[in-house]
Amino acid sequence: MPKYPECWDSCGSCRTGEVFVQSVLVRNGEEIGADDTLIVLETGKVALDIPSPYSGILIDVRVEEGDPIDEGEVIATIEVD
Repeated sequence: MPKYPECWDSCGSCRTGEVFVQSVLVRNGEEIGADDTLIVLETGKVALDIPSPYSGILIDVRVEEGDPIDEGEVIATIEVD
C-alpha cells in the first residue's frame, strides 16, 4: 500500500473514518502491467485507485473487498518481469 498523500492528516477532506478495500480488480495468476489498477480504496469521501508499481504475474493477492487497510500494508506479491 503506497504512502497516503501529505495532506491526508492535515486537511482531512479526503478521509473520514476507516479506509477499506472497495474493489479488488485482479486475481492470482493474472499478468499485469506497471500502473494497472490493483484495488480501489474507499475513504469515506473519495475512491482511490491503487496501481501496481511493477509489471509481472500476480503470485498472491493479500486483500479482499471490505478489508480495512492502512499505509504500508502488502496488497499483493508480484513476480516481476
